[in-house]
Amino acid sequence: RAAGICGSDIPRIYRDGAHRMPLVPGHEFSGEVAETGGGTAGGWEGKRVAVFPLIPCRSCPACRMGGYEMCRRYSYLGSRQDGGFAEFVVVPAANLVELPEGVTFEQAAMAEPAAVAAHALKRVELAQENSVVVWGAGTVGLLLVMLLMARGIRNVFVVGKRDAQRKAVLSIGLDEERYCDGSREDAARWIAERTENNGADVVFECVGKNETIASAVGAAALAGSVCVVGNPQSDIVLPRDLYWKILRNQLTVTGTWNSSFVFDDDGMEDVAGETNGSDWKYVRGMMGDGLIHPEKLITHRLPFSDLERGLCMMRDKTEPYIKVMVHD
Repeated sequence: RAAGICGSDIPRIYRDGAHRMPLVPGHEFSGEVAETGGGTAGGWEGKRVAVFPLIPCRSCPACRMGGYEMCRRYSYLGSRQDGGFAEFVVVPAANLVELPEGVTFEQAAMAEPAAVAAHALKRVELAQENSVVVWGAGTVGLLLVMLLMARGIRNVFVVGKRDAQRKAVLSIGLDEERYCDGSREDAARWIAERTENNGADVVFECVGKNETIASAVGAAALAGSVCVVGNPQSDIVLPRDLYWKILRNQLTVTGTWNSSFVFDDDGMEDVAGETNGSDWKYVRGMMGDGLIHPEKLITHRLPFSDLERGLCMMRDKTEPYIKVMVHD
């Protein structure tokens, strides 16, 4: 019923190709279960669902400890097998997430990037009084801001570079003075001025470039934390001075990857709205309770028949955008 175009879809389609060709891309999607295979339990037909796109092997060391996002033999809807840019897609019933009554298909199609943001949030220790910088105001960065605000953390600063990102920050309730346009201002100085030259307790780097990783490390307070979220856009090199900052300031630098999911047969208690367990059920609960509104980040809504127009717009950057959504 709805599918978001991820930034990773553009090089996959137009430059690098996929792990298996030919392939239907699309891994951020929601829909209605039209039919189930023999032996499928749970009465899924007709239900409204989001879909966890990672299909783990369930047998490698990561899977055995429940870290399915780190599976070493996984498949993936939209990159290793056919995904959601189609009228129908075959998915494992175990990967379905039933939607609460008030959650729309558009919101549910953003559950995947929202779960990625929630997973990054769990990778650091956060207190409500902490100062937090989100460096990079794309979809995941802005969803991080939403989740931080929903957690009651108000001392949040965002570094972006486009007017569309500034407008998105305002639309989700952050004050304009907490947004820095890094293309026009010295972001390092801007953060220092707002943290009494102490730096931020936590920095989320959501870009994946050498210069922004260096800036994120430089913006962290003594004994602070840097969570590296952005996919690398090139080789990442640590200059000696940057390495010294990590050592001398005793920073905690952590990576994050994908999102956690709890399968029904795992035997784990998983309560929607709590931060342990499944990132998917967490964001489902947050959306169902009206605590986050990811649909505010949708800048373009297109029918499925115009999917190529949306892909080309993102590839060629002919219009400013945050999230491009296609729907039936």
